[in-house]
Amino acid sequence: MRVVLAASLGAVLVAGCALAPPSTEPTPATAEAIAAETERINAWFEARYEEQLRFSPITLTFLGRKELYDQLDDLSIAAEDEQLAWHKASVEQMQAEFDYALLSDEAKRSYDIWKQQYERAAAGVPFRANQYVFQQMNGMQAFLPTFLINFHRVDTEADVEAYIARIGEVQRVFEQLLVRAQGSARLGIRPPRFAYEGVIEQARKVITGAPFTQGDDSAIWADLKAKIDALAGKKLIDAQRAQALKEQGRAQLLARFEPAYEKLIAWIESDLPNAAVNPVGVSTHPNGKAYYDYRLKLMTTTDLTADQIHELGLAEVARLRGEMIALKQRVGFDGDLQAFFEFISTDPRFKFPNTDEGRQAYIDAATAAIDNIKKELPNWFGLLPKADLVVKRVEAFREQDGAAQHYYPGTPDGSRPGIYYAHLSDMNAMPIPELEVIAYHEGLPGHHMQISIAQELQGVPKFRTQADFTAYIEGWALYAEWLARQMPGTYQDPYSDYGRLSSEMWRAVRLVVDTGLHAKGWTEQQAIEYFAANTAIPAAAQSEVRRYLVIPGQATAYKIGMIKIQELRARAEAELGERFDIRGFHDAVLGGGALPLNLLEQRIEQWIAERKAA
Repeated sequence: MRVVLAASLGAVLVAGCALAPPSTEPTPATAEAIAAETERINAWFEARYEEQLRFSPITLTFLGRKELYDQLDDLSIAAEDEQLAWHKASVEQMQAEFDYALLSDEAKRSYDIWKQQYERAAAGVPFRANQYVFQQMNGMQAFLPTFLINFHRVDTEADVEAYIARIGEVQRVFEQLLVRAQGSARLGIRPPRFAYEGVIEQARKVITGAPFTQGDDSAIWADLKAKIDALAGKKLIDAQRAQALKEQGRAQLLARFEPAYEKLIAWIESDLPNAAVNPVGVSTHPNGKAYYDYRLKLMTTTDLTADQIHELGLAEVARLRGEMIALKQRVGFDGDLQAFFEFISTDPRFKFPNTDEGRQAYIDAATAAIDNIKKELPNWFGLLPKADLVVKRVEAFREQDGAAQHYYPGTPDGSRPGIYYAHLSDMNAMPIPELEVIAYHEGLPGHHMQISIAQELQGVPKFRTQADFTAYIEGWALYAEWLARQMPGTYQDPYSDYGRLSSEMWRAVRLVVDTGLHAKGWTEQQAIEYFAANTAIPAAAQSEVRRYLVIPGQATAYKIGMIKIQELRARAEAELGERFDIRGFHDAVLGGGALPLNLLEQRIEQWIAERKAA
């Protein structure tokens, strides 16, 4: 699961009229004319993207840049209105100033993506109130301290001052988000009670410890002090200035940061009795069915309906059950599939000890699996990432037993590595058979491979290197789990291959459960029972279902994207025969950055045509 800035709330959402399609009238085109028009529009994209980045200081920091370093994003509705109005105007300018027929194929894709990004943001305007502003998966209560600790780099005294300013900015951000959450609540739209309870728990953990309470330093205070001490250790500030900065930081934490969290906790506690104990999907909310249809289109970049996705999921679950039964027979297990699930879930051989030593063993084993893939990458890819990858345990204040592992990108220049985060608070929820497949999904050749290559791309506009299309991104990561099986030294233990099947089964189950919850009236318990009947992860079933309940549609993107990439590879292999080159295919998939699935298909069709011509 790739984590992006709280899906959120920073998204540009404002009403706008439909935009005209690009002109497709044939225009006499020479190679020189195409090159000139492409160069001109690429320069335009660079200028517009720089303007767009000014709306998000957080995104600038993720990119390793220090402009607006003392600020956080404006998450008010007025700011969203302003940003989307800007984006709409930019699309209109693009359509007026550039001749689509004179663009190169790649420049046409850039044109299409820029326009589609606007259109999908504008399409979300009617559903502003339907979003769950605060929930347990990626709410700002956990995101902001994670962001400051892991991504606000401190190299100078000015960087510390910016960190302290951002601590103060948290209060303004929370106030803006509370306005939105309260507006939704007045319409009867609020997340389930478990989500509220998760937010309260995470928020309390953030402000537990010094300087807020007795005991050890809180995570945010420990991080700020460590960064100041590191500057002093490098003689960039003296001891007196270091102490003064700590005092400033402590004052901001107590005067603005802590009250922001306390106010958030107080409001959620006051609204808690109104939240559903036995939740169902978003279709029960005002405008809910249309909202879910929008979410499916947004997440899959297709026009597949909830019914079609549900049926696809049922078919995939049946296929994977067959493969699991075959593997069960191969290892000589005497019992039905449910008994096999129980065996893998409960036998101690499939768990690391629930100790610090066991947690370190998990990190070491995941790192070793990733290191093996690193050696194989040149045989499968021409494009390779610059940024390194590290495996880390999730910070204590946001760690959840059995929650999904996830990935945070490194910087485009490779100066900060990507991070594969694992929830290790309960090692019983981290079965060893699934260790490898998760490392391949989150790390190599999965998210880290795809996102790093996208960020490092040359020859496409910068906005393309940061594009976010969930079906492509998560589809690639799921394809990577399957691809890794074709590489030497992977899934050597049949139970690890079972882990691969189990991981794919989760995603097939998601097609059924997500649509069941949000389109077919399933309860949380029905979804958990379906999950438990088809997977061997009972400890994670509830956590998984609760994720789908608060982020509707997102869970459907994985299998939809994977199936499309597999279809495109099969088509390329069939059409090219001996001329098929796996390195070339993967470079064609990754070399344009994240794409809507229709534009990915177009890109691969062009690659096939070029190979045939060659």
